[in-house]
Amino acid sequence: MGKIAFVFPGQGAQAVGMGKDAYESFDVSRSIIDRADEALGFKLSEIIFNGPEEVLKQTVNTQPALLAVSIALLEAFKERGLKPDFVAGHSLGEYSALVAAGVLSFEDAVRTVRARGQFMEQAVPSGQGAMAAVLGAEREALSALCQAVSAESGAVELANVNCPGQIVVSGTAVGVQGVVERGKEAGAKRVIPLEVSGPFHSSLMKPAAEKLANVLADISMNDASVPVVANVTAKPVTEAAQIRSLLAEQVYSPVLWEDSIRYLIGQGVDTFVEIGSGSVLAGLIKKIDKSVTILSINSLESLQTAAI
Repeated sequence: MGKIAFVFPGQGAQAVGMGKDAYESFDVSRSIIDRADEALGFKLSEIIFNGPEEVLKQTVNTQPALLAVSIALLEAFKERGLKPDFVAGHSLGEYSALVAAGVLSFEDAVRTVRARGQFMEQAVPSGQGAMAAVLGAEREALSALCQAVSAESGAVELANVNCPGQIVVSGTAVGVQGVVERGKEAGAKRVIPLEVSGPFHSSLMKPAAEKLANVLADISMNDASVPVVANVTAKPVTEAAQIRSLLAEQVYSPVLWEDSIRYLIGQGVDTFVEIGSGSVLAGLIKKIDKSVTILSINSLESLQTAAI
């Protein structure tokens, strides 16, 4: 058998009620969600299980909620004794990966991503930033279009390189609108504006990164027990000091997801276990390489039936 990677979803995967069946069925899962409530000093669990969706969707709540559910499901899944050879997470999901690799304590991670969400929401005044998903464009052509639009109207950059034919751009509202209007020049079939509260993973997030770096400086981090493939570099990291600086950089850098998955496959990973709400990453990984095995651990049923 080849190698196994555990991967963890980021913002956009949330759903009201996520993780509730695991919470009700596994002591380890319940313990994690309860610890999140305690670490934050309010009932995050209420928002996760009961919503309303508008409240769960606020970045400041989404980030700790997704992290808590991923780790609650991970703890239940770990009872099978399966150990990953690598871990990775998409944007916010990188924090779940770092908890899984023993770099961050769960409490520190949940408090940090709550702060990260606040900093990201505050970095750019409402309405001044935007993001859009670009379908069908080549990375190089889209990058060139972003440079042209940035020079003419407003900054816009590649934010998430998710899989062939799906790239998210981020930046000023006018810059993103420029890509929406001119996407066909880069070979885009469609450009879909995203409902987000800010221009994440663009240089406009540098103020958030500075604040986050201050928070990260005070948190104790261990070297990783398994290599973590970082969003910023699509390369493995294990040293705490390097992880710390990459986490601050990650806020304003593109998420190199496709590159990360290709790296893992190149290292002999043939089984990906997505742990957390939804199955967004499974869909992306399939588009990168159809031949790998992908499991989504996102419910009580999947925990009971996962064949691995």
